[in-house]
Amino acid sequence: MTLWWSSMITERFVMDVQGLSVEVQRKPIKHLHLAVYPPHGRVRVSAPEFVGDDAIRLAVINKLGWIRRQQQKFSAQARQSQREMVSGESHYYLGKRYLLSVVEENVPPRVRILNNRTLELRVRPGSDRDKREAVLYAWYRARLKAQIPSLIAKWEPVIGVQVAEWGVRRMKTRWGSCNIQARRVWLNLELVKKPPQCLEYVLVHEMVHLLERLHNDRFRAYMDQFMPQWRLYRDELNRAPLAHEDWRY
Repeated sequence: MTLWWSSMITERFVMDVQGLSVEVQRKPIKHLHLAVYPPHGRVRVSAPEFVGDDAIRLAVINKLGWIRRQQQKFSAQARQSQREMVSGESHYYLGKRYLLSVVEENVPPRVRILNNRTLELRVRPGSDRDKREAVLYAWYRARLKAQIPSLIAKWEPVIGVQVAEWGVRRMKTRWGSCNIQARRVWLNLELVKKPPQCLEYVLVHEMVHLLERLHNDRFRAYMDQFMPQWRLYRDELNRAPLAHEDWRY
């Protein structure tokens, strides 16, 4: 959940470190950052412009054990195949699994939860897979956006920050992001499929970045102070099934 400024990148290349392919990006930043991304454990290093290749290589070598552990977690994580948007498929909402029931009817499309097991998708006759998915994701987006304002209002006085803007979008490598200068928070639409506490954890995580940009000891201390159980929520989020995604970024 790090910030991303593509216009700041001055150099981009791939480095081999003991058989590990590492994407390297040089930027006008002060510190080196290393991250491992789902679903296959892609490794990326953001490095200051003044840091040489040997220093980057050494930093990766020192983190090889941690990198391998992260890659193993992603490899073991459950992952859905691409949804075909037909009756009988499994779909998730707020951490619960539902079976999709597709009903073709010449009425405006809609989605509703019928019971503890069924998610009904009503579409016009002849609607293809992409149209069906668009209806479902419009419903997902509305449901997720309805949850966020009250959570921001809850956490602003606790953390002591104000969120100027927020939004929801589909992201391929992060659950959330934060633009510190604009005080703008973005949340991944896929969070609507996860347990509610996962959404709250990601939101708090991004709001804490308004106090501390880096994932350092100060950041973790803030998280411990504001949400002592945050590690449990993080682990729960990591255990939840991942959506099928191309995941190229």
